[in-house]
Amino acid sequence: MEDIKTTMDLTGFIAKIGLEIHVQLKTKSKMFCSCDNNAENTAPNTLVCPVCLGMPGTLPVTNKQAVEMTIKTGLAFGCQIPLESKFDRKHYFYPDLPKGFQISQYDKPFCLGGEIEVGGRKIRLNRIHLEEDAGKLTHLSRGRTETSLADKNYSLVDLNRAGTPLMEIVTEPDISTPAEARKFLEESQLSLRYLNVSDADMEKGHLRCDANISVESKVEQMSPIVEIKNLNSHKFVEQALSFEEKRLIDDFKNWPEKRTKITRGFDAKKGVTFEQRHKEEASDYRYFPEPDIPPITISEGQISEFKKEIVELPKEKKARYIMAGVSDDVAEKIVKSPYLVEYLESGENLQKELAVFISEEVNRAISDHEISFKEYKNRVPIARVSELLNFVKDGIVSKTAARKVFVEMVRTGLSATAIIKGKGLEQISDTAELLSTVNEVVKENPDLVEKFKNGKTQVVGFLVGQIMRKTSGKANPQVLNKLLIEKLNGNNYQNN
Repeated sequence: MEDIKTTMDLTGFIAKIGLEIHVQLKTKSKMFCSCDNNAENTAPNTLVCPVCLGMPGTLPVTNKQAVEMTIKTGLAFGCQIPLESKFDRKHYFYPDLPKGFQISQYDKPFCLGGEIEVGGRKIRLNRIHLEEDAGKLTHLSRGRTETSLADKNYSLVDLNRAGTPLMEIVTEPDISTPAEARKFLEESQLSLRYLNVSDADMEKGHLRCDANISVESKVEQMSPIVEIKNLNSHKFVEQALSFEEKRLIDDFKNWPEKRTKITRGFDAKKGVTFEQRHKEEASDYRYFPEPDIPPITISEGQISEFKKEIVELPKEKKARYIMAGVSDDVAEKIVKSPYLVEYLESGENLQKELAVFISEEVNRAISDHEISFKEYKNRVPIARVSELLNFVKDGIVSKTAARKVFVEMVRTGLSATAIIKGKGLEQISDTAELLSTVNEVVKENPDLVEKFKNGKTQVVGFLVGQIMRKTSGKANPQVLNKLLIEKLNGNNYQNN
C-alpha cells in the first residue's frame, strides 16, 4: 500500500473523502422484533415475522442490546452521548424494504462527534447512529429464450436480513487519500472486533462501506460530491476512490457551477465506477419521528457504567506491548489478531519471548493441524508454552528442539515435560560429559586446530558441527562453545 499523504498532489487538486461504515451488530435478535439475527447458512425468508415483514398493525420493540452496543462504540471513539435520542422514519421504495420506510435516526442519534486516529492523524466522526437493515436482492439472468427476444433478467428477495441492527459510523470529510481511507477502514474494523459488537466480516456482509469523495482545485472550485455505494472490501474501497479521484480531476472542465451529489457503483472486475443516480437529499426521504417508538433517554450514571466496560483498543494495547519490550512488528502482528491477544493475555505475565513465539508459531500450528483456535487453546494452554520457553531459557532443550516439542504439544495435547522426557530431547549441559566429546573431536582434527592457532577462527563452526553430530544435536550450544574455545586456546589438545 502506498504511504499515506496529506499534501496537495502535483496537478493542484486535493481530495476530500468521507466514509459511511455500516456495521451489522452481533445481537441475538433483530432490531425491532425477536427473530434470530444470525441468518448465515439459513434458507431464504425463514427468519421473518410480521414485524420485520412490515405487516400492518405490528409494533416495533427496540433491542436494548443494540442500543447499548452503539453507545459503547461511541464512547470508545470519544463521541458525545446525548441524554435523549429518538428513531425516525426514512422513506424510500425498494423491493427489499417491505414497509416502504426504514426505521433510522435523523437529528437525534445516539452518538455525536468523536474521532479515530490513523497514521498519526485524527479523523473526525460526524456521528454514529442506529437503524434497521433492509433485505437482500439477488440479481439473476436466464438469458434469451426461443419464444421471446426479451432478456429474462429477474431478482430474488430474501428478507432474512430485514430488521437486522445496523450501526452506521459517519466520518467528516477529513480523509485525504484512498490509501488513508483503506487504513481508516482497517483500523475501524479491528476496533469493532475488540469491542465485540460485530464480527465485522466484509465477505459476509457484516461490514459494508459507502465512500464519499469530492475534489477541490487550487482556485477553490469544488467537484460534485460522489458517493460510491456498497463497497465490501478494503481493497475495493481504495480502488474505487482512486479511480473516482482520477476521473473527477480529468473531468475538471465539466464540473457544474452548482455543486451536485451523484451516486455511483463500483465494478470490481473492471476496476471502474459507474453512475447510478443523483444523490437524494434529506428532504427526499421525508424524515419524521417514528410514532411507535418513544424517545430513548439515558442518564449520566448509565454512561459512566458503560465507560467502565470499554476495553483497551488496538492502538493502546500495541503501545503497552512495546513498553513491555515487545518489538513494534511483533506487537503489530499480535494486535491485528484479537484471539492472539486473548491467548497472550491469558498468561500471568506479558513476556517478550512469549509474544515472539506466539506471533510466529500459533497461526502456523492451527493451519498445519487444521484445527480451530478454540481447539488449539484447549490442547495448549498458555501456561504450557511459558513452561516450554523456560526450558529453553534454562538450557534444558534447544530452540530447535523446542519447536519440535511444540508441534507435538499441539498434536497430542501433552505437556512439554512429558514430550521432552518421552523423546529424550534434553540438552547435554554437563561439563564433564561434553568435555569428553570436545577432546575427542579436537584430537580427530589436528589440522583445524593448527588453523585456529593461525587465526582462522571460522573452523570453530565445523568443530561445533562435529560435536553436535556426535551428541545427536543435544549439546547445549552455550556450554559447548565455551568449552571448545577454552580447549582450542589451551596448550594440550590431547584427550585427557
